Amino acid sequence: MARWLIIFGIVLVAAGLLWPVLQKIGLGRLPGDILVERDNFVRYLPLGTSLLLSAAITVILWLINR
Repeated sequence: MARWLIIFGIVLVAAGLLWPVLQKIGLGRLPGDILVERDNFVRYLPLGTSLLLSAAITVILWLINR
């Protein structure tokens, strides 16, 4: 369990460091991402991005455990 938590932490740090690069190629502005802007209120729901990342992580973990 500790090994998986360490790996998960490293992946989160890597994703955080790579996020500016990923935004430049379009990740974070996919169809399905919802942005609501009001006078002093901004709400961003990255549904399309979440689905894409979930599918990618599922495939990677499936390949590792295979």
